Amino acid sequence: MSSKLAVVTVTFSPGEHLEQFLGTLAEATKEDPQVVMADNGSTDGAPEAADAAHEHVRLLRTGGNIGYGGAINRAVAEIDDEIEFVVIANPDVRWAPGSIDVLLAAAERWPRAGALGPLVLEPDGSIYPSARQVPDLVSGAGHAILGTVWPSNPWTAGYRQENETVSERSVGWLSGSCLLMRRAAFDSINGFDSRYFMYMEDVDLGDRLGKAGWLNVYVPSAEVTHAKGHAAGKHPELMLPAHHQSAYRFQADRHPHWWQAPLRWALRGGLAVRSKIAVAAAVRERRTNQNEGGTTHGN
Repeated sequence: MSSKLAVVTVTFSPGEHLEQFLGTLAEATKEDPQVVMADNGSTDGAPEAADAAHEHVRLLRTGGNIGYGGAINRAVAEIDDEIEFVVIANPDVRWAPGSIDVLLAAAERWPRAGALGPLVLEPDGSIYPSARQVPDLVSGAGHAILGTVWPSNPWTAGYRQENETVSERSVGWLSGSCLLMRRAAFDSINGFDSRYFMYMEDVDLGDRLGKAGWLNVYVPSAEVTHAKGHAAGKHPELMLPAHHQSAYRFQADRHPHWWQAPLRWALRGGLAVRSKIAVAAAVRERRTNQNEGGTTHGN
């Protein structure tokens, strides 16, 4: 086994994505990394099958669905201390050949990089904006309120960095769907904040890395494809409230003073209303799609 690199992922009934993840991983690096799967309660048998089929893959049961960041922390804790780099990735990522080695080479060029992230492609080949600014209260609110009804608004455009040249550069934070992290950087900030059940944990991680003196470096010469949300998209009534709760936690943590309490109250109330509207819209859309599917296919 390599003494330089390990790979960790969180599984929650990942289905066929997991085998694609492991199969393409073999072409992503010349290293021979141990893979730790932190399983949050899968019921499809995919993690068990991968554990049995791959000698370098280890299944770690977390005992329940403890969230993404908490499960990653558990997995990293199992890795030998001498491992210098840890790849953190969703199990629905497919690796381009050599992609991890490109990230490792970039880490040599950027000795202050705590996290390095690749160019993330959608399944249709379009680029996902995975390298972004850390949202402040104004830009975060503008994006949250207007992002769906006015996608080109200046707050969303600035936050998502979609108009930036695709180039290797330091950014505010990187998508947690795929990261190469220095173990020293991960340990220096105690990893992910496990209070985030899902969403925003990567924004928080990148922000805390920056405040601790590390860089978040976007490396678009490394490429991965992310199926994105195979588990989350099935349950909007659970995932959308979690997203809004995480958005509140992120801003509340950064506005903690007693005199900022009215701001926190307004933020909590506004996000709660927005969450209810978003859930109702998602449920309506799902019902419409199901009805159209039923008519089309005669079910």
